[in-house]
Amino acid sequence: MRSKLVVVLVATLAMVIFAASVALADKMLCVSRQELKGEETVGACIARGDQFAIMDDKGVVRILSPKEIELTKQTNPKLFEMKAFGMKHQELAPEIPKLPPLAVPKTGAM
Repeated sequence: MRSKLVVVLVATLAMVIFAASVALADKMLCVSRQELKGEETVGACIARGDQFAIMDDKGVVRILSPKEIELTKQTNPKLFEMKAFGMKHQELAPEIPKLPPLAVPKTGAM
């Protein structure tokens, strides 16, 4: 009986963790050219002066400032190699790739 309960609890926990990771699907979308459908990369569009926004899974859109784009290039350069999509084709846009976990320095416990 207890083993069945443990299995159910572990399975439920695994499903919740999986659902939470899937729910965090932000996308980067072109605001300047709404018809864009992957013909160019995000980096090429930004170089031309197009404006981009990040849309979260709830549909909340936040337009990126030039400073935010500059800092994002430093932290996640792969984002600018992705195909660019406009707001009208948001369902086709890829999710923003996650960064690898940051390395935590080991404390000197000798």
